[in-house]
Amino acid sequence: MEAEKTAALKHTILFGELSERELSRLAKHAAKVQFKKGEMLFLSGEEAKGLFVIVDGKVRAFRHNAEGREHVMHVDKAGAVMAEVPIFDDGPYPASAIAEEDTSALFIAKDDMCRFCLEHPSFMFKVLKLMAARVRRHADIVEMLSFHEVGQRLALLLLSESQETSAPLSGPISFQLSLSNHQIATRIGSVRDVVSRALARLQHEGLISIKGRTITILDVKALKHYSE
Repeated sequence: MEAEKTAALKHTILFGELSERELSRLAKHAAKVQFKKGEMLFLSGEEAKGLFVIVDGKVRAFRHNAEGREHVMHVDKAGAVMAEVPIFDDGPYPASAIAEEDTSALFIAKDDMCRFCLEHPSFMFKVLKLMAARVRRHADIVEMLSFHEVGQRLALLLLSESQETSAPLSGPISFQLSLSNHQIATRIGSVRDVVSRALARLQHEGLISIKGRTITILDVKALKHYSE
């Protein structure tokens, strides 16, 4: 079990450069937890008790506005670390997190994580780098929501989804879109009906074709230009 936890920590951006001895020591404080699809890891505003390392599965972090509409902050898969920010600012969890599929994770308590950082001050540079990446990603989200129309946001999402496939480097790119129109809406700050119209518009303009849930980007360069 300890070897499995050490291997899981090794495959993260945050802990991947630690020595085997350091990883082994940290693994002793990591508890393996399981979440079924649809189960909450934590809720926005709750007291932050520790961070999570995703071993396998997929987790969606999100916030709700005053009207109850959901906006997705990020979706994390194996190797990601979640809820590291409140470990260091003593605040509550800044967002809610839910398992999008059956997920296993490692939980490291706040006190254990802080103690490890104090004993390994050079490790804090890695923490700062991860947090800086979070800030940049959130700045990109703010820019997207502030300066891009729904069609442009949708184009950016489709381009991002296509990058996760083993598609050819040139020519049309086809991939299965696993997200429903409602899920797409939560990721780009819109609503389902508007997303449906935006998809139809992209198809009408010859940028994509749609057959069921198979999306084909007919001209990657043109879709990138449209997204900008």
